[in-house]
Formats: sequence, structure tokens, C-alpha cells
Amino acid sequence: MQPDDQTLTVEGLNPAGRGSILLLACGALAREILALRAVNGWTHMDLLCLPANLHLWPDRIPDAVEKAVLEHRSRYDSIFVVYADCGTGGLLQARCAELGVEMVEGPHCYAFFEGVEEFAAKGDSEMTAFYLTDFLVRQFDAFVWKPMGFDRHPELIEMMFGNYTKLIYQAQTDDPALDAKAQICAERLGLAYERRFTGYGDLGRALAARA
Repeated sequence: MQPDDQTLTVEGLNPAGRGSILLLACGALAREILALRAVNGWTHMDLLCLPANLHLWPDRIPDAVEKAVLEHRSRYDSIFVVYADCGTGGLLQARCAELGVEMVEGPHCYAFFEGVEEFAAKGDSEMTAFYLTDFLVRQFDAFVWKPMGFDRHPELIEMMFGNYTKLIYQAQTDDPALDAKAQICAERLGLAYERRFTGYGDLGRALAARA
């Protein structure tokens, strides 16, 4: 049974199992990681997710990751941190190095879903693009609309998104309902819409390399 988005947003997910590898991940990636684990039979990998809403305060991510690593490392042969930099300005990478644990490469999940090299190559041409993933489409109000105050002050949309030109929905799955919702998100922000099917991108390859 898949965990619900509200739980993943504010509570995260505790590990269930007795695997040898712990995947310490962002709650926004839980469904994708669980799907990859199931289809590949990676039963030796346990999943621990920190609350996805830590992304609203990225400076808190390194401390939260360190706390989880110290709490769980004695029970596992290895821990793999399934976070990109995620707005920490390199602090998470430095903390993981101090702790002696590996982490996913890339500046954020948009990059590793697209493929880090491919995403970087498009950087200049997509400077005015705003990205959403499956999780962020489902949780658009919780992560974009309300934190930015658009529900109370819609005049802020032009101020904050006036230099953006399009919304790119990086789809991990083929879901017409999510596609329709993503289009509505673009309309609410006054942006052109593009759907780009990425699947799991470098996330699947990174987990396979550790499995």
C-alpha cells in the first residue's frame, strides 16, 4: 500500500524491514523509490523518508539527514542518501562526506529525473522554466500556492513568476489525471504548459548501482 502524500509531506516514512541497505530519502520521492524497489526485487533495501516539507526550509535538511544517519547506521551495512543538493548550497554534500555516506548526484530532483547531464545541457535554454514532478503536481497547493501566499495575495503571482515563461511537468508516470492537474497549475500561474515524460531517470540508475 502506497503511503499518502499528506503523511509523506509532514511526517515522512519509517523503514519497514530488515534489509542491509538503508535508503534515506526525501518524502517527495517515496512512491518512486518504492515502485523501483518492487519492480526490481530490491528487498534488501529499506526506505526511510524525511518529511517532504523540509524543502520549505532547506537549511534544515543537513541536520535532519545527520540525525537520521546517526540513529540508524548501526543497523545497516550502508546508507545511501536519496537527496540532491535541494537548495542547501553544498552543505548537504559536505555533511554526507563528514558522515561517510554517499548521496545522489545533482542539484535537485528535476535534474536527476531528467538526467543530470541532459538537464545541465538545457540550462541556458530553460532558465525561464518552472518545474513540477508527479509529487509536486499532487501537492501544488501545499508546496507552491500557499507557501508563496498566492491564496491570500494573488497579485504576488506576477511579481514572483513574471519572468517565467512556461511550466514543465516532468512526468514519472503516465497519468492523465495528473497531466490535467498540471495543466491547471500552469494556468493558475499564467504560464505556457509542457509535459515531458522522464520516468525515473537517473534515480533508477543510482539505486541500481547501490543495489
